[in-house]
Amino acid sequence: MKTLFLFLFLIASFFSVTCFAQSETTASFHDTTAIKKTAKDSTTKKIFRPRTAAIRSAILPGWGQIYNKKYWKLPIVYGALGISGAVFFYNLKNYKDTRFAYKVKYNMRVFKTDSSLLSQIKPQLLPLSEESLRFYRNEFRRDIDYSALVFLLLWGLNVVDATVDAHLKSFDVSPDLSLQIKPGYSEMAGTNGLSLVFKIR
Repeated sequence: MKTLFLFLFLIASFFSVTCFAQSETTASFHDTTAIKKTAKDSTTKKIFRPRTAAIRSAILPGWGQIYNKKYWKLPIVYGALGISGAVFFYNLKNYKDTRFAYKVKYNMRVFKTDSSLLSQIKPQLLPLSEESLRFYRNEFRRDIDYSALVFLLLWGLNVVDATVDAHLKSFDVSPDLSLQIKPGYSEMAGTNGLSLVFKIR
């Protein structure tokens, strides 16, 4: 249960940091793959492609964040995946140890096998009863599934983060955005009036 709560905490932390990062304004855009020119001047801005970011993050975690120029997210991505991977191997090792100890004690009781294999059991597992070993074996087997699921979930969040970040990069946050009130004629209503015009230059 402690490992499950740790995973949920990591997921919540990663998601909150990701959401916070999406609210940042995008100031610099530089790339040679896709470039567009603004109508007002000749400055270039990179077009970040969400599909490219998603594919790169799916192939290698963090590659999409590098593509989006969000280098500070790399320790978060690799930290989350590294911890979940370490927990997976921890559970796998303990599962194998408890399974072996349970099999030895079970075979000794049921099939009256030789007790020479007792020396190969981990010292901390020797005092445990057969029932306790079976319980711990099942617990570690369940935790293996959970840790693998969390690892895949974090990998998926890495892809989602890169995709959303690439989408938000294309939003124009320049001062050229304007909202104006203009008189106009409405063909639908057949009357004159005022209209709100939202301009994106």
